[in-house]
Amino acid sequence: MKSTRPPLILLLPPAILILMFVTGIAYLVVESLRTGDGFGLGNFASFFERADYVAVLLRTIGIALVVTLVSVLVGYPIAYAISRYRGNRNFLMMLVITPWLVSVVVRTYGWLVILGPKGTLNSLLLSLGVIDAPMRLIFNMTGVVIGLVHVFSPFFIVSVLAVLLHLDRALDEASQTLSAGPIKTFLHVTLPLSLPGVITGAMLVYLLSTGAIVTPLLLGGVRDGMLATQIYQDVLQVFDYPKAASMAIVLLFAAFSLVIPLQWLERRVAARVSGMGA
Repeated sequence: MKSTRPPLILLLPPAILILMFVTGIAYLVVESLRTGDGFGLGNFASFFERADYVAVLLRTIGIALVVTLVSVLVGYPIAYAISRYRGNRNFLMMLVITPWLVSVVVRTYGWLVILGPKGTLNSLLLSLGVIDAPMRLIFNMTGVVIGLVHVFSPFFIVSVLAVLLHLDRALDEASQTLSAGPIKTFLHVTLPLSLPGVITGAMLVYLLSTGAIVTPLLLGGVRDGMLATQIYQDVLQVFDYPKAASMAIVLLFAAFSLVIPLQWLERRVAARVSGMGA
């Protein structure tokens, strides 16, 4: 009888990636503990003693949560509409992933042109008489959220769509047979069964948002910077590697402090959904 186990050689690429990841994290930990007097927690103490750094950390978490929430509200209807579309879904998917085909710098500069004081949106609203003065949509949290949602919402859409496309349509038909309308069917059948994709997509968007650099740097300005941009500046401008490494570790813990509970919730929801599907 032939063995169905994959050859060990196939495990080599993921093993190399895991080793590189662990090595990088170990280097960050060692570098973050390096101080002028040797090794210690001085860099972490200095970080939390500075109110401006703590404010940047809280702003980073807040922006990431807002971006995740907006991506869920915008992305789920799009994923649902694509899953129900009976025509050529490939064209719609191409529209969704089109932002990935353009450099993040180009996309961000595009938003500068659209959202600027003399940009397309303000010029249109002024010409229509909707506003009397240009709205401030860039170099603040609003611009950062808009830019990050545009960049990362496709990850959420693809994650949810992958689940919706594999749902058995017979479940909808059974719900309607039991006199449930479209709204009740969605709330009690489609939405619960798609929650694993929603949670996974939300985790992806949150993690990517906490580590964003280019978009907050160009659309947020100095006052609304995020922790990743501060790390970028400390590495490439100040060359303070221990300080940057300590901030990276803090950012890593801040990101995974939400992701780990979400992973637990995703496993619970997936197990419950499997029972419902059975």
